[in-house]
Amino acid sequence: MTLKNSNSGSQVFRKVLGFTFAHWKNQWLRGSVVIVLSLLTAMADVLMPVYSGRLVDALAAGLGQRDAAWHIAVVALAMLIALGVASALMRYAMLVNISVFTLGMMREMIANAFHRVQRFSTDWHANSFAGSTVRKITRGMWAIDLLNDALLVGILPSFAMLVGSIVALGVHWPVMGGIVGVGAIIYIAVTSAMALNFVAPAARLSNTWDTRLGGGLADAVTCNSVVKAFGAETREEARLARVVGKWQRRTLRAWLHGSTNGGLQMLMLAVLQAAMLGTALELWREGKAGVGDLTFALTMFMVLKGYLRDVGMLVRHVQRSVNDMEELVELDALPLGIEDRPGAKPIAIERGEIRFERVTFRYDAHVAPLYVDFSVRIAPGERVGLIGHSGSGKTTFIKLIQRLYDVADGRITIDGQDISAVRQASLRSQIAIVQQEPLLFHRSLADNIAYARPGATQAEIERAARLANVHEFIETLPNGYDTLVGERGVKLSGGERQRVAIARAFLADAPVLIFDEATSSLDSESEALIQQAMERLMVGRTTLVVAHRLSTVRALDRLLVLDKGKVVEEGSHDALIRIENGLYRRFFERQALELTKGLHPALGTPSLSVPEAQV
Repeated sequence: MTLKNSNSGSQVFRKVLGFTFAHWKNQWLRGSVVIVLSLLTAMADVLMPVYSGRLVDALAAGLGQRDAAWHIAVVALAMLIALGVASALMRYAMLVNISVFTLGMMREMIANAFHRVQRFSTDWHANSFAGSTVRKITRGMWAIDLLNDALLVGILPSFAMLVGSIVALGVHWPVMGGIVGVGAIIYIAVTSAMALNFVAPAARLSNTWDTRLGGGLADAVTCNSVVKAFGAETREEARLARVVGKWQRRTLRAWLHGSTNGGLQMLMLAVLQAAMLGTALELWREGKAGVGDLTFALTMFMVLKGYLRDVGMLVRHVQRSVNDMEELVELDALPLGIEDRPGAKPIAIERGEIRFERVTFRYDAHVAPLYVDFSVRIAPGERVGLIGHSGSGKTTFIKLIQRLYDVADGRITIDGQDISAVRQASLRSQIAIVQQEPLLFHRSLADNIAYARPGATQAEIERAARLANVHEFIETLPNGYDTLVGERGVKLSGGERQRVAIARAFLADAPVLIFDEATSSLDSESEALIQQAMERLMVGRTTLVVAHRLSTVRALDRLLVLDKGKVVEEGSHDALIRIENGLYRRFFERQALELTKGLHPALGTPSLSVPEAQV
């Protein structure tokens, strides 16, 4: 359950402010400097009306006592100038320090968020829009800038100014101090209550639709090739228009609530102004206040009014910042899902023996387990194929070896080491995987190949490319290995991406190798090149091949035929094909039939994929 569904406005404020203060602690010295400078600036503003009143008193009395009045006026004027200069210098120093302070926080927040997102579970990424995630992080990052300014440069000095004004006015006229104190408390209480209970809920709903808008845009842009393939541009525009319409309505509602709050604040300030000025005039009428006192009161009110008006605006800024940071704070509070145990050590893989020891696994606590008491041994250097229809457990087998999920019972070991007790990064760095749809970064071909080993030399990159049968293709490109491949590698064909991924696996030189349907949906020429590269890469490595095509698995040492999370048949291709009414044999006969009828688009390489209902 998310924060916006489970928490009240005040709880959200506490969580976001707690998150912010925790980051303040990391720069406590600079933060303290900002706070001190902010308070001193406010105190300078409090003293200026005092000396303004003295200056006017001196000028008013100067008609009969010119020399003494002149001295008082010069001192008051000098103090006003000194306070003005000091206030300007302290404000400049405060702004410089808060700029460094805030940018340090922003850098830390985006680094921490990226660190967590990188380590969230496979399930989390499968259920999250990349565009929405990016929007949550960037919106929250920029919100801290507004929040720091509102709290440290705005609200903190405003409260200091308010307290100082009440004290200064109360010393002269207790009744005036009381009026300002009560009025300010009512003003702040109403403003805060409106922000929490009236403006914030509307703003949170607006942010929810802002996140959905970002996710919808990213989804449509990422899948633009599919949109074009079906001529669905207008349809996607209509779909986005519905989201934009809801976002517009929710955002307008949030803005109108903010405007209502602002109007109420101005009305309360007008009432306070009338009360202060009326009281000052009454004191003057009774002879309890002179011209300088009235000047002091009027000047103090003008300064105080500016601060109180700013408080209303700043409270709205805090409310907006809290709403903008809410989803980032929620992201920070999410469990990683798959975490390293305390004190986990790197794994050391030398032989590459893989064991599933009485493993029980389910994707969700509310569904039946896929594997129950499941045990398999893969010998060091053995080449094993995984065969089965969709949902049989092939992909899960691969994901469990990489520890993308944790098992409910039993354990998985590599060379006798329980993979749940070692560092995930070290485990995955020693498992090279070539996926059915390999993902490439929008970087150069050299960068993509060297991703497995960032320190690789150009010669090592080119050697890996030759072994993967992709060097000749790269050499034909105008920029060669410096060619950018586009987002997710869209500038390359499927076969070219596969060969780049295989080159990456060659460079990784990992003891365990996984091919996840690496030749699926390729033309015959591409498949032949990839199979040659695969055979080279398998030498001396424990290899797992998830395959739909017989041409990929026939030469493997052993085949495991999976059905509903169980190994129902195992052996070589030749042995399995002889099993009467065997599942593997039925796969083989079905693909042979499809090939005879010309149903499969790939020449000479019929598919092993069989719809579950037909098995």
